[in-house]
Order: sequence, then structure tokens, then C-alpha cells
Amino acid sequence: MRVAVVGGGPVGLYAACTAALAGLDAVVIEKRSGIPDKACGEGLMPQALRALREIDIDPEGIDFRGIRYLDATGEWQAHATLPHGHGRGVRRTTLVAALRGRARELGVRHVTNRVVEHAQNARGVHLGLADGAAIDAEVVLACDGLASELRRQTELEAVVRGPVRFGLRQHFNAVPWSDDVEVYWSEDSEAYVTPVAADLVGVALLGERGGPFESRLNRFPALLARLGAAAAVGPVLGAGPLRRRARHVRHHRVLLVGDAAGYVDALTGEGLAVGFLSAQAAVAAVTDGDLDRYPKAWQRVTRRFRWSTDALLRATSRPAPRSALMPLAGSLPSAFERVVRVMT
Repeated sequence: MRVAVVGGGPVGLYAACTAALAGLDAVVIEKRSGIPDKACGEGLMPQALRALREIDIDPEGIDFRGIRYLDATGEWQAHATLPHGHGRGVRRTTLVAALRGRARELGVRHVTNRVVEHAQNARGVHLGLADGAAIDAEVVLACDGLASELRRQTELEAVVRGPVRFGLRQHFNAVPWSDDVEVYWSEDSEAYVTPVAADLVGVALLGERGGPFESRLNRFPALLARLGAAAAVGPVLGAGPLRRRARHVRHHRVLLVGDAAGYVDALTGEGLAVGFLSAQAAVAAVTDGDLDRYPKAWQRVTRRFRWSTDALLRATSRPAPRSALMPLAGSLPSAFERVVRVMT
């Protein structure tokens, strides 16, 4: 059976590798050439690392042991050790290259093209590509991210309500100063610091749209002091709006996987783990010949992430509870540890 995977990012490549290991004929269709970089997906939580090892991938990066939340000035902070092993900061390009190499080893075909249309019948899906070519498959896994074209083509796009947030990411040439992921918390945004190499950290700023990276970074004086004179490396990359919804995660023989199936926010850092788990669920439904089981499986593997992230996002969307978060977490360390356990 042939499975077409639309989207050659980490989740799409993971889905293709999982499909190939299950004995399926997998082809990846990715519209960008080379090794694409994006603003997100550089912090692998323990569950994501375990999922990668299940397909024999152990990407190079910097391990982290916990999560440390700090207020913008560094006056208040709260720390929690990850409860299920260490995570790892990995450059997105490094992760994509490792996954692409593994997919090649497993015989996955890679096509650089864009899907512009599709048609389904009882036997399969016909994908029309931008250059006039076509690919036929029994099942399509839509792993094409936040702005999924297949979600739109299948009319599964849903109206989004609630806070609208965006992300910006910049690398800095700095030796990692902590074996934690640090999250700096200001009155209207967060800064996530992830060590990704021996001399490189990634800084992701999440919040409402407004202003260039440099001006938004100025809202975090404690982080600026840590970075010191570290030079910026590479371009600033952006993503958003982060919150996306799908009316359903299955449209006949098209299954939405990863961010294409809906996304709440990057608050908990579990996006890749959830994407890998949903890819596993999709491939299991295909190999069992029961696509009806995928929506329930998707609900099960994403429930904790969706509920915890949505609850935290809504609770901190108002100024008063947001400003109280760091002092409260810092004064109740055991409670903070329990919250991290639920989130991760």
C-alpha cells in the first residue's frame, strides 16, 4: 500500500519513516528544496526523544534536564526537573537532516513539489502537483504544518477564537549557561532559551504581533544580561498565528497529522512529541486498515497537551494573573513541580 506524506518537516519525515518500518510504500512531498529551517521545533522533550529512538534516530544536540521559569528581571524564578528523563535541544536543520537520512535508508521516496489539488474515491487519493505531475496513493497523511494547504483543500479549516500569538526565533553565538530550558516571563510575552550546540543557543519570543525581534527582546533585561555581547547568527524566523483548529482530523482518506490537525500554543514545548505520537497513530490506523480509529487515537494522544496548554494560555491572558505567576511559582516550588509533571 502506498502512503503519500505531504510535508517534509520533522513530523512528515517521522511519519514516512514509521510507515516504511510498518511495510508501507511511503513517498514524501515537500514544496521546499534543501533542508528547510523554521522558527519552531528545536526543543525535544523526553517523549519526543523516545519516539525518535524508536525509529533509530538519536540526533546531535545539547541535553537539558529541566525547565526554569524566570520573570523578565530575573527577580523571581521557579525550577522543575523533567520527570521522564532528559530533553535535548537540536537545531531544526540538524533534526530534518537526520530524519531525511533515515527515510532514505528505509527507501522513502522524496519529491520536491507542491500539492495544488486532490481528488478522492473509494480506492485512494489523486494528488495534483504544481508542475502538472501527479501522485496516487491509497492514503494521504497531511503533515504540512500550521498553515496546512490540505486542511484548507479538504475544507476542514475551523474558525479560531481566543488569544492570537506569534513566534520569532533567533540563534546567538553563546555557550549555553544552563542545563535547563529557560523561560523568561514578561507582562505580555515569553522568551524561550534552548541550548542547541556547544556554542549556540536559540531564543524564541512568543506573544502578540508587534515590533521587530530586537525591540521585543528588550522586554527581558535578565536575558539580555545573559546574552551579553553574543552575536546573532542567521536570520530571524517567524511563525504564526500559532493557534489553529481543524473541524475534524480525517477527511475520508486524508488524515491530518501534527500541527495540520490543530495547534494551541508553544507554551509547553510538546509540539514535536505530539506530532510524532499522532504520526504513530495515523500509521497504525493505515496498517490496520481502519481509518475510522484515527480520530479517537488522535484525541487520546493529544488530550493532555491540548488541555494543559489551553488552560495555561487562558489563565495568563489577563494582566493580573500573568504578573502574579512568577512570584506564586517561586514561592510554591513543589506545586510548580507538579504542574510541570502534568504538562510534560
